[in-house]
Amino acid sequence: MASPRFFEAPLAYVLSAIAAKCGAVLADENDSSFLCTDVAALDQAGPQHLTFLDNKKYKDQFSATKAGVAIIHPDMRGLAPKGIKLLLSNTPYKSYALAAQMFYPEEWGKVGIAASAIIHPTAKIGKNVSINDFVVIDAHVEIGDGCWIEPHAYIAKGVVIGASCRIGAHTSLSHATIGNNVRLYTGVRVGQDGFGFAIDPSGYVKVPQLGSVIIGDGVEIGANTTIDRGTTGDTVIGAGTWIDNLVQIAHNVKIGKGCIIAAQVGVAGSVELGNYVALGGQAGVAGHLNIGDQARIAAKSGVTKNVPSREEWMGYPAMPMKRFLRQVVTINKLVEKLKKEK
Repeated sequence: MASPRFFEAPLAYVLSAIAAKCGAVLADENDSSFLCTDVAALDQAGPQHLTFLDNKKYKDQFSATKAGVAIIHPDMRGLAPKGIKLLLSNTPYKSYALAAQMFYPEEWGKVGIAASAIIHPTAKIGKNVSINDFVVIDAHVEIGDGCWIEPHAYIAKGVVIGASCRIGAHTSLSHATIGNNVRLYTGVRVGQDGFGFAIDPSGYVKVPQLGSVIIGDGVEIGANTTIDRGTTGDTVIGAGTWIDNLVQIAHNVKIGKGCIIAAQVGVAGSVELGNYVALGGQAGVAGHLNIGDQARIAAKSGVTKNVPSREEWMGYPAMPMKRFLRQVVTINKLVEKLKKEK
């Protein structure tokens, strides 16, 4: 259950409406008019609450839950406690997410421009936009309809933002073109200089960063993530990609559509990620590499070579996962052998 300190009390919904919204099927049609008042975790739910089970690790909690309704996979019906009402789904967690959105729809900023906002007269502001206190919008910026710009955001000269975007508090955007339905969380930095310099025995010479950042539709970028603009070409984030908090994307990186990048990942300059790539937390990718479509990189891996499509790599230096695991087993056997020989 959500804390009433932070969330408004939800509306109640009958099970037939929930099932229709979340793509689930009622196990018993006689339960269609049952009224749910909230969503809750297995161990916190009460008789009018909706919960879910997606991982058998929590089957004991499920068997003991007091919830009135649960979303589960059809194969898990045998684990259900007596009397609980069931919604059956092949993707229980996704169905739960859609149901929870019914009870707690995303709040949006109140339409209007705060008196303390500073907007350059050449900026173009769309309809039904919410611009909060102390926002600064520079010359020739374009902001699409239905956007929400949260307090203290800075949008530099020439930035273009599509429709229905939410730009978090204390973000800064420069040299960027942003698509529709993009969410930038608090403290995101987009379009600053990349880490570009030439070096010889006399020292360092800064290389002007003359590119931009292009962010596709439906992208989410987590808090305090940084995305540098290109040196000559552009840094590109493909449509539907989700990036977690505290990620560094360097200049000229090209990220395909539908990628998932977990927290504290670092991607060096001129790397190209294909479509639907997944990078686990704290993975690092060295510069000028290619990671193929649907490749998966495990957490804390250090990628120093190109990764083919649809392969799973891990370790440092990263290698195909099966090879890495065999090496771990071999090393452990050698260690145990040396211990016995002493």
